[in-house]
Amino acid sequence: MDISIFLAKFWGWYLIIFFFILSFNPTRIRQIFEDLKDQKFVIITSFVAIIVGLLNILVHNVWEPNWKFIVTAIGWVALGIGLNLFIFPAGTAKWLEFINIKLVQVLYIVLFLTGIFLLNAAYELVPY
Repeated sequence: MDISIFLAKFWGWYLIIFFFILSFNPTRIRQIFEDLKDQKFVIITSFVAIIVGLLNILVHNVWEPNWKFIVTAIGWVALGIGLNLFIFPAGTAKWLEFINIKLVQVLYIVLFLTGIFLLNAAYELVPY
C-alpha cells in the first residue's frame, strides 16, 4: 500500500473519530485545557506531537497541489504545535484555548470535512 494512501486513511479516520468524540462529549475539551496547566501532561503531549509530526514528515513530505499536501500539512502542524508546546508551554496553551473558544464550530466542521475528504481520496468512493 502506498504510504500516501495509508496516511490519508489514518488521518481521515482519526479526524472523523476525534470529531465525533468532541461532538458527543464536549467536556473533553475543557478537560484537555485544564490538563494543559499540568507541566507533566504538556511535556508528554508535546513529545507525542513532535514524534507523530516528525514521523509523518519523514515518510510523507509531499508538496503536490492535491490531497497529499493535506497529509503533509497535518504532519507539519503536529510538529509545530509539539515544538511550541515544548518550548513555550504557557503561551501555546493560551493560544490553543483562544483559538478553540473563538472558532470551535469552525474547527469541528473543518475536522469533519478534512477527514471525509481524506477518506474519499484514500478509498476513492466518489470520483473527483
